[in-house]
Amino acid sequence: MSTNNEVAEEEQQYSMVAPVPQAQGVVEIVGSPSVTLQTLDLARHVAIAPNGQRYVVATFNDTHMGRQYVTAIYPQQSRYLTLFRLLIKEKSSENAEQAIRQHIEWVQAIQQGKLKQILNKAEG
Repeated sequence: MSTNNEVAEEEQQYSMVAPVPQAQGVVEIVGSPSVTLQTLDLARHVAIAPNGQRYVVATFNDTHMGRQYVTAIYPQQSRYLTLFRLLIKEKSSENAEQAIRQHIEWVQAIQQGKLKQILNKAEG
């Protein structure tokens, strides 16, 4: 049987990994369809390059894993299958606002055919 302290500690542990609901799904990018959000997502969009290649740009709260807020690019196949094991690029940001700015920048760059510039850009 659990004591009140054990239950409170367990609830506190889980509350630390819960996303901030008001931050989810508020990012709209012209020409980029949104994708169903995962639990810790702040934003998730399909970015379509001028050559028709499709990528999913996902920004999520990974602070519970010590990686801050992460923005990542994954290839998408057959207009629905996101290939998570084939990570193209990811970047950590200190806070949600920076991560969302990074998310929008990457989606727009892909739409403009500038994926190579994203990949070649040195992080500093």
